[in-house]
Amino acid sequence: MTELQSFGLRLADPGAGAPSRRGGAGPSDHKAVTVAGTTIMVPVHTGSAFNSPFIAEAPDADGRVQLKRGSIPIAQISFPKQPRFYAMQTLDGVPYSHIATLHGVDVLATTVLQTCIRYESRRKSCKFCSIGQSLAAGRTIAHKTPEQLAEVARAAVLLDGVKHMVMTTGTPATPDRGAQVLCDSAFAVRAAVDLPIQAQCEPPGGDDGDRWFARMKAAGIDSLGMHLEVVTPALREQIMPGKATVSIERYMEAFEAAVAVFGRGQVSTYILAGLGDTTDAILDISAKLIGLGVYPFVVPFVPISGTPLEDHPAPSPEFMRSILEPLGAMLSAAGLRSTDIKAGCGKCGACSSLSSYEKQDARHAAR
Repeated sequence: MTELQSFGLRLADPGAGAPSRRGGAGPSDHKAVTVAGTTIMVPVHTGSAFNSPFIAEAPDADGRVQLKRGSIPIAQISFPKQPRFYAMQTLDGVPYSHIATLHGVDVLATTVLQTCIRYESRRKSCKFCSIGQSLAAGRTIAHKTPEQLAEVARAAVLLDGVKHMVMTTGTPATPDRGAQVLCDSAFAVRAAVDLPIQAQCEPPGGDDGDRWFARMKAAGIDSLGMHLEVVTPALREQIMPGKATVSIERYMEAFEAAVAVFGRGQVSTYILAGLGDTTDAILDISAKLIGLGVYPFVVPFVPISGTPLEDHPAPSPEFMRSILEPLGAMLSAAGLRSTDIKAGCGKCGACSSLSSYEKQDARHAAR
């Protein structure tokens, strides 16, 4: 799985299963693939994927797919089916798939605000981000209303058995950095359907920044993601100059305050491995995060077409293993496991093979 996520996958039948994603927030240029009962997101539209040693044959009549490395069959895989809620639309004609999408096999995901003050300026934008691409291509809408999100969430649970939901957002030009719109959205969804929710935003600012965590919890949000992405200060300023104005120190303060509200293991952060942070830098800050009760979800960087980093190489499997193996052991020793997260990216785990290293370490401990 680690190699698949580094090298990507060539598809004999690109239309098989649920559609792949191009552009937008979250896992982009990927396709969901189920390997040995675990669903992961694998790059299929990147330059490395076009040259990958891995190829997925066309599905047979039962939906089974032969995975080959070169000409050698190595595994049976499958693709999650297209969700039924994708066939529906709101009364005013907005397709449900423009409001929220299926991630992994059972996660509903949405970007509540598809615009971002960081993205609007080339000088300030995160160089890996493609949040504006799906909006420009007409595959989504700029602002999903609470009513729309509640309608789609209810349908996704009833029709497709969705188990939890991720709400992320572009950063608006307000001190709360998106916390208010996430509260409004979560409150509407939880009034319509019993669905655990993870919200994702930058640490709220202003005089009452940390008070937003209690408000988010009261609105029905179960877990919180505040994503560092890059952990070396100089590299943060180079790759994400706008977001780097929120210092790592502020993130660490916010993590501590959020854990006090949501609990150990219910606060997480994305770290993109392969952008220049060393193994030691990622493991050092991960140890500090784990000490605070924060789950560091380390994922391999995927170079997305149309972004300034589209030609940046994906990290090698060896580099990913050098991080994920010790990190899995650190998480197990601290009692922080992806399976205990109530909702969100860490629980889904599809964008990284980290959870398999947690399980690996647990098996070794049992022996």
